Amino acid sequence: MTAPAGYALRAMEASDYDEALALWQACAGEGIGLNESDTRPAIEGYLARNPGLSQVVHTAQGHRLVGAVLCGHDGRRGYLHHLAVAADHRRRGLARSLVQAGLDGLHEMGIPKCNLFLYSHNHAGRDFWIHEGWAARDDLVVIQRGTDSPPPPVRS
Repeated sequence: MTAPAGYALRAMEASDYDEALALWQACAGEGIGLNESDTRPAIEGYLARNPGLSQVVHTAQGHRLVGAVLCGHDGRRGYLHHLAVAADHRRRGLARSLVQAGLDGLHEMGIPKCNLFLYSHNHAGRDFWIHEGWAARDDLVVIQRGTDSPPPPVRS
């Protein structure tokens, strides 16, 4: 997958962390949810476990990171996280290029489907994904628990 004219698409590297984080923080009000899983060590680990799948887009001269997406898999399903494009570079096909590069990599690895998590109030994000051919499922519920939480008491 190539980026639109004037941009360069490549695999995300650990050295992209500061610029990617700044972009995600700038987009936090638009549906990017950052938390303890987005520290430098956590992202570096994610990139190491999923080499070549996460992507960034720079301006053609490589001066500014203007788009990023995390992409990985668990061996059976792919996952996208934190798709973001700088506001002044949107509507040029950059998000589509980022996503397609990740999907191409997953496909080459034999991963047949890809999932993503979207906040229910993120209507613009939902519209984007539906427009891009993704299907919303209403038969699933995300249930989550911290790994450091003690188990509940046994019921008698």
